[in-house]
Amino acid sequence: MSNLSIKAWAEEDRPREKLQFNGPQFLTDAELLAILLGSGNRSESALSLSQRILIAMDNNLQTLGKKTIADLKQFKGIGEAKAITIIAAMELGRRRQLLNIKDRPQIKGSKEVYQVIAPILMDLHHEEFWIVLLNRANRVTGKVKISSGGVSGTVVDAKIVFRKALEERATSIILCHNHPSGNLRPSQADIDLTKKLKNAGQNLDIKVLDHLIISEIGYFSFADEGLL
Repeated sequence: MSNLSIKAWAEEDRPREKLQFNGPQFLTDAELLAILLGSGNRSESALSLSQRILIAMDNNLQTLGKKTIADLKQFKGIGEAKAITIIAAMELGRRRQLLNIKDRPQIKGSKEVYQVIAPILMDLHHEEFWIVLLNRANRVTGKVKISSGGVSGTVVDAKIVFRKALEERATSIILCHNHPSGNLRPSQADIDLTKKLKNAGQNLDIKVLDHLIISEIGYFSFADEGLL
């Protein structure tokens, strides 16, 4: 069946018709991707092409979301237009995830912090350092990018961190940065920076409540691990 045009399939097997009559939740990832692609190539259907792409990603949508136009064009049947369509769909998914976060959620632990900041950091190919700003009720009042670097690190200036916190009248902050490698273990530099910023915050009466390291596989919390 995979080498036949989708139009030649039984109507109930076609991804578009399945979505129309059953709803999107009943489609596989490959079927949803096939709808985005619209067509395959001379030797395979859109669904077969979608399955091949997902297999190359280990069936992991997080991996697919990190691919560039050039990466996707390596697949036979994927030109610039289809690559752009895939990337746009993945970005819409990320933005929807961000919008699902309620306004000013209350932070009760590292899990809530992760939900707030992960959609921003988890898919990046380079390191970024952010702070989450909190009020006295531990509700999020803002998220601020402090610096952006390369694959293995980024420079963080304590003066910029606390200037932003003071400007936004935050009573406490949570430090966040990502490890593009996926390794969640903090480096000695991460540990030293955390201590430095915690001490600086005490002098300004701004508490550093936690430091999260984010990757596509999860997070590491300094507070949870007793390192703060």
